[in-house]
Amino acid sequence: MSDRPSRTVFFVSDSTGITAETLGHSLLAQFPDIRFQQVRAPFVDDVSKAQDCARQIRKVVQDTGRRAVVFSSLVDPESVAALYEARDSALFLDLFDRFIGPLESELGQRSTHTVGRFHGVAESSDYKKRIEAINFAMTHDEGVSSVADLLKADVILVGVSRSGKTPTSLYLAMQFGVKSANYPLIPEDFERNKLKAGRP
Repeated sequence: MSDRPSRTVFFVSDSTGITAETLGHSLLAQFPDIRFQQVRAPFVDDVSKAQDCARQIRKVVQDTGRRAVVFSSLVDPESVAALYEARDSALFLDLFDRFIGPLESELGQRSTHTVGRFHGVAESSDYKKRIEAINFAMTHDEGVSSVADLLKADVILVGVSRSGKTPTSLYLAMQFGVKSANYPLIPEDFERNKLKAGRP
């Protein structure tokens, strides 16, 4: 069992959650001495779902005694307000709030605050390829891939735990649309002199 401190991280989105997770993973990778328990909450597209998330966040504090960290890309103001009912239980990093305000000031125009608007701006084969690659990287992280899944990867990163495989996978996906899986080496791999795909 790891003796590293643990914190729970929520990725909350009104769509797939790729934006929140990608930025969140990049930031969390800068803190290798902390073990992060990740909770994904995609398609939080109404107030009731946001309230459910707020309840889950508050429960984390009750169960662990530690505040959670929340990366949110919610756009709808009412859903954001419902999620923020748990503001005392977590550090909230609202991706749109951080960037939309300065952009509105610079461009001299109010944003639409429309859910899923980004996809209408950037629909292209290159964009879709990168999104698919990001999904692939997050789904095939830390050696959970089956042999069949590994055959679909463009790149397989092999290395000991905490050596930067996950951020590298996400970088390759975001920048180049490269589908990469990663495999964390453990002592048993060296003893049997081969890798074991699909390891829990």
